[in-house]
Amino acid sequence: MTDFRDPTVPLRRRVESLLGQLTLEEKLALLHQHQPAIERLGVGRFTTGTEALHGLAWLGEATVFPQAVGLGATWDPELVTKVGDATGDEVRGLHHKDPTRCGLNVWAPVVNPLRDPRWGRNEEGYSEDAFLTAVLGEAYAWGLRGDHPRFLKTAPTLKHFLGYNNETDRCLSSSNLTPRVLREYELPAYRRAIASGAAVAVMASYNLVNGIPAHVTPHINDDLRTWTSDEVFVVSDAYAPNNLADPAQQAYFPDHPTSHGAAVRAGIDSFTDQNAESHITIDRLREAMRRGLLDESDVDQAVKRALTVRFRLGEFDEPADNPYAQITADVINSAEHQELALETARQSIVLLKSECKLLPLDPARHKTVAVIGPLADRNHTDWYSGTLPYAVTVRTGLADAFPTVVFAEGVDRIALKKDGRYLHVDESGARLDDVPCAYDIFDWGQGVVTLRSTATGRFVRVNTSAEADGPVGGPTADIARSGAKGTLDASSDGPSEWTVREMFRLDEQVDGTVLIRHHASPGNEELGGLQADLTLGAQPVPFEVELLVDGAAQAAAAAASADAAVVVLGNHPLINGRETEDRADLALPPAQENLLREVYAANASTALLLVSSYPYAVGWAEVHLPAVLWSSHGGQELGRAVADVLTGAADPGGRLPQTWYRSACELPDIFDYDIVANDATYLYYRGTPLYPFGHGLSYTTFEYTGLRLSAGEGSTEPLPGALARAAGSAFGVQSVGAAAGETVTATFTVTNTGSRPGTEVVQLYSHQQRSRVKQPLRQLRAFTKFTLHPGESREVSLPVSIDDLAFWDVTTGRLVVEAARHKLMVGRSSSDIRLTATLAVRGTVIGTRRAVDQPVRAADNDEYSGIALAADGVKSVEDGAWLCFQGVDLSGVRTTQIRGHGGAVSVRVDDPFSGPELAKVVPGQRVPSASVDGVHDLYLVYGSVGTTVEELVFAR
Repeated sequence: MTDFRDPTVPLRRRVESLLGQLTLEEKLALLHQHQPAIERLGVGRFTTGTEALHGLAWLGEATVFPQAVGLGATWDPELVTKVGDATGDEVRGLHHKDPTRCGLNVWAPVVNPLRDPRWGRNEEGYSEDAFLTAVLGEAYAWGLRGDHPRFLKTAPTLKHFLGYNNETDRCLSSSNLTPRVLREYELPAYRRAIASGAAVAVMASYNLVNGIPAHVTPHINDDLRTWTSDEVFVVSDAYAPNNLADPAQQAYFPDHPTSHGAAVRAGIDSFTDQNAESHITIDRLREAMRRGLLDESDVDQAVKRALTVRFRLGEFDEPADNPYAQITADVINSAEHQELALETARQSIVLLKSECKLLPLDPARHKTVAVIGPLADRNHTDWYSGTLPYAVTVRTGLADAFPTVVFAEGVDRIALKKDGRYLHVDESGARLDDVPCAYDIFDWGQGVVTLRSTATGRFVRVNTSAEADGPVGGPTADIARSGAKGTLDASSDGPSEWTVREMFRLDEQVDGTVLIRHHASPGNEELGGLQADLTLGAQPVPFEVELLVDGAAQAAAAAASADAAVVVLGNHPLINGRETEDRADLALPPAQENLLREVYAANASTALLLVSSYPYAVGWAEVHLPAVLWSSHGGQELGRAVADVLTGAADPGGRLPQTWYRSACELPDIFDYDIVANDATYLYYRGTPLYPFGHGLSYTTFEYTGLRLSAGEGSTEPLPGALARAAGSAFGVQSVGAAAGETVTATFTVTNTGSRPGTEVVQLYSHQQRSRVKQPLRQLRAFTKFTLHPGESREVSLPVSIDDLAFWDVTTGRLVVEAARHKLMVGRSSSDIRLTATLAVRGTVIGTRRAVDQPVRAADNDEYSGIALAADGVKSVEDGAWLCFQGVDLSGVRTTQIRGHGGAVSVRVDDPFSGPELAKVVPGQRVPSASVDGVHDLYLVYGSVGTTVEELVFAR
């Protein structure tokens, strides 16, 4: 037998050698997150799942880079690769120091497209665009894995497969991914990193997809694993395997042995379940095998994938042969990584609006700057951040740049009285006292506040008799159990744990008093309000409110004394929009909005800096303020980066990775994933956004000239005459033709026409002008980022692969490049287009669907109403539900059969309600059809809720 430790033996044979020496019990044990040591073979323990979303997380101090959505705002794959590389080094360094705490299978990057900005985990993704997401996800993964031909630095794991973009009911909701949305939007976000080998693993998501839990979706084996010849290791999300049969969750399977067996067969290789209690999972798998629900060959395949990752990480090789094994903990928060954190934060800041020549601020002219706001002197971290080794706040950064900085937090300070005595909360707890104790109120929106006690300078929190935080395997625990009793103290530095214990509501009563209630959110049990005995419970008592300091008035006074004001507003990453909790709207918290208006009234030279995990609907600021900027929570160097951008030492390098809407009213239901039908994301949105996808201003100006297109590489055929004439006259510019398999290059010149150096992100979009189906209004195809000095020009060439212009044709069930003209658009954003040209594509002419040729899958409809995609077809969920199949040739149809189950279904043409009826069919029956020859729109009209149709079968 081959020695599995022999480095000269091919990887596959080494894996098979070790596998062949394992007992069945040892194999089963390797299917859990916590893989035990196998001492008889000298195999050590291995644990999957080190968090590394934007730096090494959860394991102490490490370099904290901007949030992932901030990395997305850089539009800079090379820079993102550097961040991934630094993160990978820090993971390796801590692993070298403490291999038990820090494993090498990293759970990053997140490549879920940011379809809806209300998603609680918006901060974790890169962009609403699948292409930009894929490019940056691949870039970060390459940094994490390294470029060694044999060894992995770390093993990157893409999260979360598939269709995961809501926190509300995330374990129960089913994402409706139509064939086009699945193939054109969701799957492409994952494919690039897997196909290139940048990522070697994937995590399945909590939700269901078209009625099937993502942990048993056929897309794992039928799609994901077809993109590469390498093994792809698939891990579960925390506790998700348990959800498959849990009656309170999905209950998709009758019991856990059945669900676990199905998960392994569907492609799950590692169970992140039951924390470290691996015996529970192993017992369930063993029982699945006893029942014949799982074969040893299925187990072997999963174990091979788990072992392959370990071999590629160098576990079974001499450390001296592996360059990554030499990385030590000295690299963590090194000077190089600090500088990279600063540069990344600079490049992620987006200048949304700039008028009246306020920016850049000039220290010689703006000698006194007021720095205002609840986020001005605090750098917040999110759930997947590391511990900040230091924090340069906006206040600190600007204090180093300007002669005088005045600071006002801008929050109200109040005292709370009951029966003439004051509520006093300090480290020891709560009491009523004759001596006033004050609280600074931080408004995070939707009625949620945090309270900082002046007695301690720290935040008030709830303690219970049963406290717990989320385990390393994933957050699962609530803070309170049945009978838990809540008490208060003021000893917190602010929200930082999975269970947020610092959230309160001050519910105003008719008489002006308030009830102080603990605020519950998903994962946080409701503990009631503050009672007479100063514990939390069902009988809250009213408190009088004394306003001691009007925060907005104080801030306005500071602004009035300054030459300019910078107001820093935004969110706390653990409140109102986080894992387990979607946002209800896009509005700024009321107190923050009021603060901004009061400061602007006092000083018109006011700039708004939003520091947030997601977009806000800041319409008032866009109308009134001379300058608006946005940054994600930018990590340890946020303040220095902001100072560099505000002073013009650095040009604003960021561009928006997602659309900023004017109101949540412009968004579809968060549970509706059909971006095509809903005109959702920048691809299909027909309104005027507050700020468009790709938007971001510079302190200089750029001119675009001379767009020309190359002919398709390898193309020798001229365009057909009519198509060439149409293409050439469309815009009065050069036009070329190309076909599938070819690449066209768009070349043009960009010139800095301003007086300052500037950073530009050039973006190329396309729009297919005629098609059988609804096409995106614009779609990003290529981009590049560079800096130009005043007067400097650069010739830019961007490739467009004709294959990338394909869409999913439901009539044939494949990706198709359709014969059509495409408008190519080059500019500064999806709305700021500077140059256009016409590209005529020689491709497929999609024919008419012939009804008698093959069954028509219900999911391959063109339009629908009142339906849901299910595991076994398309189900009606509303009265009057229907499906439409456009342009169907019904010639020769004499009988109709419907495969599915439920009540009768009416088959009509031309109109779902008044069109001629071909047949009325009960699923499973075959009935004669009325004779209607020729091409018609075919409608399937459901007669009752709950009926499911898999496919229609027509015959002569």
